[in-house]
Amino acid sequence: MADQTQLDRLRAGVNDWNAWREANPEEDIYLSGADLSYANLSYANLSYADLHGANLIHADLSDADLHGANLIYANLIGANLIGANLENTDLIGAIR
Repeated sequence: MADQTQLDRLRAGVNDWNAWREANPEEDIYLSGADLSYANLSYANLSYADLHGANLIHADLSDADLHGANLIYANLIGANLIGANLENTDLIGAIR
């Protein structure tokens, strides 16, 4: 289940999110099951985030850092992943 505080922070904007991530590098990111459909997450630092089962339909993830993220069973239909860092990202069962 997604951490509502983190989800609200991400929805507030990528610049604030990235600044918070930089200031809190030890914080575990729990966004599993989150509805982020149509979200603009371009350039977002989502490295090592738990996005298991997240709804990312038509989300803009261009140039996002998803290094080491858990995207197991995430819905990525229509998502823009151009330039995204998917190194060591777990995409088992993800829908694309």
